[in-house]
Amino acid sequence: MASSGLQLLGFFLSLVGLFTTVAATLMVEWKKQYQGKTHRVFEGLWMSCSGNERTTCEFHQYLLKLPTEVQVTRGVMLLSIFLSAVALMVSTVGMKCTRFMDDKAEIKSTTAMVGGIMFLVAGLLTIIITSWYVNKIVQIFNESHSLQSFEFGKAVFVSLAGGLLTMAGGAFLSCRRCSRSQSNGSISSNHLLPTTHPKSDYV
Repeated sequence: MASSGLQLLGFFLSLVGLFTTVAATLMVEWKKQYQGKTHRVFEGLWMSCSGNERTTCEFHQYLLKLPTEVQVTRGVMLLSIFLSAVALMVSTVGMKCTRFMDDKAEIKSTTAMVGGIMFLVAGLLTIIITSWYVNKIVQIFNESHSLQSFEFGKAVFVSLAGGLLTMAGGAFLSCRRCSRSQSNGSISSNHLLPTTHPKSDYV
């Protein structure tokens, strides 16, 4: 029961991490810039916004003209989301609370572990690319020596949170292999009892 509860916790954390990563990918405030006291400029992976009290947004039209950090971050974030989506389906099949492959406990446990590992990889990709993006923005800011340079925005923190949640959930799911081995060991030891018990009837 405790093992199944930890699986559910891991699945829930991974699911929240996936939604958080998707939200971060769609957010516009990956970069921010303040021009004067009121004019604001935000740039995301898909669009940019600017204005004073009311901002107007437009999608990036030319992929090849985007900065390198935007192109790379967009690609890796999409890869992370894809891996998490596949891991979501795989881990659903392998969880103990589902009815898939109930007659194949070992394969079911391995499937849950594979889903957890995929979540771990997806979360790690999110954290790595977000950290690289932040480092790139800070490097550009330091080299420019200008107050008009961009700074990283709120989407960075949302992305890091999504990566950490995904990795935490993946860790819970992938470590269930050990508890499944222990439960199989207890079941196999209990199977030995009926073979020895009937002998006592003949004494």
